[in-house]
Amino acid sequence: MALYNVICVASLLTLLTQESLSQQGVCGQPALNTRIVGGEVAPEGSWPWQASLHGPGGHFCGGSLINREWVMTAAHCVPSANTNNLVVYLGRQSQQGSNPNEVSRTLTQIINHPNYDSTTSNNDISLLKLSSPVDFTTFILPVCLAAPGSTFNSGTDSWVTGWGNIGSGVPLPSPENLMEVEVPIVGNRQCNCDYGVGTITENMICAGLRAGGKDSCQGDSGGPLVSKQGSRWIQEGIVSFGIGCAQPNFPGVYTRVSQYQSWINSQITSNQPGFVIFTSTGTDGDLSVTCPGLPPPPTTIAPTTTAKPAVVCGQAPMNSRLLGGSSVATAGIWPWMASLQKNGSHVCGGTLVAVDSVLSNANCFSSSPIASEWTVVLGRLRQNGSNPFEVTLNVTNITLSTLTGSNVAVLRLATRPTLSDYIQAICLDNGQTFTVGSTCWAAGWNSGRGGEEQVLQEFQTSVVNCRNASTIDTICTGTFTLEQGDSGGPMMCKKDGSWFQAAVLSFENNSTRQTREAAVMVFTKLSHFQKFLAETVGTFLSPASTSSNSTTTAATNLATTSGGAPAHAPFFFFHLLIFSMCLHLFS
Repeated sequence: MALYNVICVASLLTLLTQESLSQQGVCGQPALNTRIVGGEVAPEGSWPWQASLHGPGGHFCGGSLINREWVMTAAHCVPSANTNNLVVYLGRQSQQGSNPNEVSRTLTQIINHPNYDSTTSNNDISLLKLSSPVDFTTFILPVCLAAPGSTFNSGTDSWVTGWGNIGSGVPLPSPENLMEVEVPIVGNRQCNCDYGVGTITENMICAGLRAGGKDSCQGDSGGPLVSKQGSRWIQEGIVSFGIGCAQPNFPGVYTRVSQYQSWINSQITSNQPGFVIFTSTGTDGDLSVTCPGLPPPPTTIAPTTTAKPAVVCGQAPMNSRLLGGSSVATAGIWPWMASLQKNGSHVCGGTLVAVDSVLSNANCFSSSPIASEWTVVLGRLRQNGSNPFEVTLNVTNITLSTLTGSNVAVLRLATRPTLSDYIQAICLDNGQTFTVGSTCWAAGWNSGRGGEEQVLQEFQTSVVNCRNASTIDTICTGTFTLEQGDSGGPMMCKKDGSWFQAAVLSFENNSTRQTREAAVMVFTKLSHFQKFLAETVGTFLSPASTSSNSTTTAATNLATTSGGAPAHAPFFFFHLLIFSMCLHLFS
């Protein structure tokens, strides 16, 4: 990997502080990565998704870990589906000497993209299935993948890593440590002008300095090109090809990862990788680039003066609930209902409470708090059968509250769902008063109810006096039966035309408390978790009946937390205490 200058070598001091288990599944957040500027040798643990592919002759390509048992690389690295004599190393720092943090796996499957063209390098992507899953550690973690809709404007800062040559025909010197280099994104229009119009397709992305001097090189193929958004590293490219290494006006060319979510998820059906939208700010300077034969840039449509409607909560256009019921006959009645699924099977309920967050019960994740093992289905009516309005979303982060007693969980979605009559967010109780006698509802799925199709079930109840169980953090209702699959779902009440979630259901609530008058069910009000929810969800959405100013503010604040870079999220595994000191400056 070629470097024009070595800017500095950073000296690191790291204070390790263990975080909640709920952070284990977060992609793209290496505890030991504190990248500042440049640097030849990558500090150990900085790029914990980096893979080294070995054949009989040793290292030949890089790759990136995208979940516990899949590595992504370039198709040109593995043109044959033959897995014999191929080994993948993870957690490796150097190709020579000891690597105490590494593990190795053989391969059981190689899946090259069906439309890979070795002549043009289009669709240069491959998936490698490991012989057995790996355990995540500080030195072995998955990277986030750029989701469709990501934008990488010209000049976006990015990093490429690998054990490849440090110049054309110049091998990496002993002990062959993992190398890193910082390069800016080069827009596809400019890259097409550089390589010849038509060479660079929409399935490619380029990066490098106009003056040359920094680039990936032979041996880096298949490795990751990543950019940081908030606290999260997102892979936008796979090292594919170039003319020479680090040549002026010939940036490195990479496979554009955001083009392949559908294909990747069609091959990896469980524990799917975390896809995150990367969003560049400002105007893309590449739009002004022109050269002979290059089509004009796409026409920019001037923004209209019509204000974008603010996102509000608690609206259910298909819901006209007046009387009791035991099952839901049509879709859209409770448009915030979420089915939390592990390995394709419903485990718990949940509710959409923000444009990118789902609320559930912490007990649902007591045995598996790893985000990559979960998906969220919104717009679903039945667990078995057709659901024309549903959408399945990956989970990038699970955060559990840690208060005394019952606790809740917030799931951060990899992408925002499109809101419709069938998918809406419910309002969160931030101190509402639900008077005795108020009608409220619960809803959930369970294999024992709803017939063969397991249709979403609903339960009508009323707020009652808690008597000796009363506190400011409790709400009590008449009794109804809860099953395991109902946990995480909502207790919801309508107030001033909007639906509010008063509590999160728990299977444990089946044990009722007796008063002299009657048995009641006691729930912990969501207001008990207000501080936690404010930190994890952000500013609560406002109901339609509130003032336009507060609604707009809430929607705007929530909009800024998209793209998989939650400002509230605790740093994965560790808080880092870091100081750095540049030792030398080389010419």
